[in-house]
Amino acid sequence: MRWIASAAFGMEGMTGRDLKHLGMRDVKVMDVGGAMFEGDFADAFRASLWLRTCDRVLLVMSQFEARTYEELFQGVKAIEWEKLLPADGAFPIRAKCVKSQLMSPSDVQKIGKRAMVERMKQTYGLDWFPETGVTFQVDISIRNDVVTVAVDASGEPLSKRGYRTWNGEAPLRETLAAALILQSGWHPWQPLYDPCCGTGTLLIEAAFIALGRAPGLTRKFAMEAWPVVPIDDLNAIRREARLKYEEGSKRAIRIAGSDIDPEAIELARRHLKQAGLAGRIELSVMDMRDVNVPGEPGVFVANPPYGERLDNIRAAHAVAKQLGALQRRHPGWKLCAFSADMGFEREYGRRATRRRRYYNGRIECEYRIFE
Repeated sequence: MRWIASAAFGMEGMTGRDLKHLGMRDVKVMDVGGAMFEGDFADAFRASLWLRTCDRVLLVMSQFEARTYEELFQGVKAIEWEKLLPADGAFPIRAKCVKSQLMSPSDVQKIGKRAMVERMKQTYGLDWFPETGVTFQVDISIRNDVVTVAVDASGEPLSKRGYRTWNGEAPLRETLAAALILQSGWHPWQPLYDPCCGTGTLLIEAAFIALGRAPGLTRKFAMEAWPVVPIDDLNAIRREARLKYEEGSKRAIRIAGSDIDPEAIELARRHLKQAGLAGRIELSVMDMRDVNVPGEPGVFVANPPYGERLDNIRAAHAVAKQLGALQRRHPGWKLCAFSADMGFEREYGRRATRRRRYYNGRIECEYRIFE
């Protein structure tokens, strides 16, 4: 079977690299949208469990060209849906169209649904399908007239790790937070500090990496309810991941953070508890100007407030200056800051050593690394 590990802009390469580390076969990083790989249901489950920067894992049912709705209908109808979907399965359809002759998502949904129903009528001998059983979320994506029909094996996006039930003013998606930690060059044996930690997402993702915890360890995935999936194999993979975390949790970590907002720190403490990390990460209410971290050099990672997000450019500039002063107070420390503030480097006081571009929601941001 072929699968897509979808990923946001800028994270395709990281997702592809992680798939290779997991031992997946025929991994190919896509120009847009993630990476493809081959494997069975157990491989897809392992990917869902361990991928840190991936949004969803999808089973590819077919790929074909279509420039008319008739071609779309015949392409979807030709898929052997009966091998995956039971007669009572629910099969809602999502559609996305980019740079193609067919550019109406609602029409693509209707045509796709009709084609699936016609195929299943032939198989099950029914005129009407109740859709009261297990859900199989179907995705039809058309880009440059190439149709990809896939079924979502994840259910909730993989960013939903299960530990964050309260959000601060501008929450950072968990997959993006993991990408920022991975791109920082931080090693788990080093100190890591977030001077504007908010509700703690960066800190938690760093701890998961340091302790060898699968990001999807405590959540369920849609594919676990599919009748054709060997559930015993999946349960064995989850037990293996749980044992690995139990062993990794014995490691010492030096991860800490602070924020000027007491409410944000209180939410961070709740998230740490829900993530099973209570007492493992040091948190404090503190103005960034008062931060002084003793001991050997490490890495500062920050997602500071920035003007476009919080509608206060002057405050964002002030934070950039404070971050520059923070690094100067800590010789040998690296500082990594994620911001949409175009004037960040000017206010910081120096040029970044490296930059990476990502999107926080719809806001284009730069991840600047100051060695």
